[in-house]
Amino acid sequence: MKRFTIPCDFGDKKHPFHVYVGKPIKTQHPLKYQAAWLQAQRGGYIPQDVMDSFEKLQKIALENNVSYEDLCVYALRNAATKKEQVAKEQAQKEINKKKNDTNKELSSLDATEGNDTDNA
Repeated sequence: MKRFTIPCDFGDKKHPFHVYVGKPIKTQHPLKYQAAWLQAQRGGYIPQDVMDSFEKLQKIALENNVSYEDLCVYALRNAATKKEQVAKEQAQKEINKKKNDTNKELSSLDATEGNDTDNA
């Protein structure tokens, strides 16, 4: 059995909630009972995109005769790695944009100063 922490909806706020995956019943959603418990006992909801992702992973595991637990670990690690990579790329783009903006400002200052010395 594997434990994952996912952001769940509690009214207008999100809070982390642990879900556990093991060997789900083939004909039921793998988080069916945990989602029902969360709603009934805590008033929270597992976001639909999360429910859809775990269900899709279950179908893939069944179709390919692989461990659902292992597939979830693999998929969520890859998603986290990809998310980190996208964040790094976005940060680098912002840094490059700031550098370009600074260089443009410096160039315009140099051009302005050059015009001032020409007039003297």
